[in-house]
Amino acid sequence: QVLLVESGGGLVQTEGSLRLSCAASGVTISTYAMAWFRQAPGKEREFVASRKRNGVTIYYDKFYSDSVKGRFTISGDNAKNTVYLQMNSLKPDDTAVYYCAASRRTYSRGFTLTTEYDYWGQGTQVTVSS
Repeated sequence: QVLLVESGGGLVQTEGSLRLSCAASGVTISTYAMAWFRQAPGKEREFVASRKRNGVTIYYDKFYSDSVKGRFTISGDNAKNTVYLQMNSLKPDDTAVYYCAASRRTYSRGFTLTTEYDYWGQGTQVTVSS
């Protein structure tokens, strides 16, 4: 059984920081493509960041949406089987429910599409006050 459990959301002021965690079981984050998406009220779920191991190397390819590039960082701790999203310089527009996702695909142009993902967490709320 696959389980992705997000945590770390909350209320923060503009320009503040938060770190989200996604604890995975039933999938191995070092072999799956892992990503963060978010969904604001009345909007579609949108891509935030993804991470996929580059072949058999120790390196990971990472992709970010233009709206978060330079402010957010995706990372992972393989020993803990946990993926993180460090969010800095937060803005009110970042307010949304943030979801962790896992994909069995071995190749994609960026793993930016919701349809590429097989497993989803329940989400964690992030609210940025102005």
